[in-house]
Amino acid sequence: MDIYMQAALAEARKGLEEGGIPIGSVLVIDGEIVGRGHNRRVQQGSAILHAEMDCLENAGRLSAADYRRATLYSTLSPCDMCSGAALLYRIPRIVAGENRTFQGPESYLRSRGVELAVLDDAECMALMQDFIAAYPALWNEDIGV
Repeated sequence: MDIYMQAALAEARKGLEEGGIPIGSVLVIDGEIVGRGHNRRVQQGSAILHAEMDCLENAGRLSAADYRRATLYSTLSPCDMCSGAALLYRIPRIVAGENRTFQGPESYLRSRGVELAVLDDAECMALMQDFIAAYPALWNEDIGV
């Protein structure tokens, strides 16, 4: 696991420690992490603070040129909302830790030219599987089930 996915996983663990859903994300531009975030829907009573959205918010305003050099890392395959944000800002690369516990619109992202890598990481997967088993209702709320 590279340092960027390790940073995203650290964000996921932080979210879990706060009583939230353990998904983390980082935005990387030119080898530097410029934004970090984790799912804070529970902590903030938010409808939209998925990890990727929190990460983009924490990165602040960036230029279009910055986004076009970025890679968005997430411990889990991004959902429709988070994928839409990546498409809106034309982020060309997404690296997902895993997609077995949840798979977002990966084919659509690829059809729109996004380079998507799924690492099938055991740590990311175990973190989500354990959480889903312990809190199925909260997980279903998060993914709109």
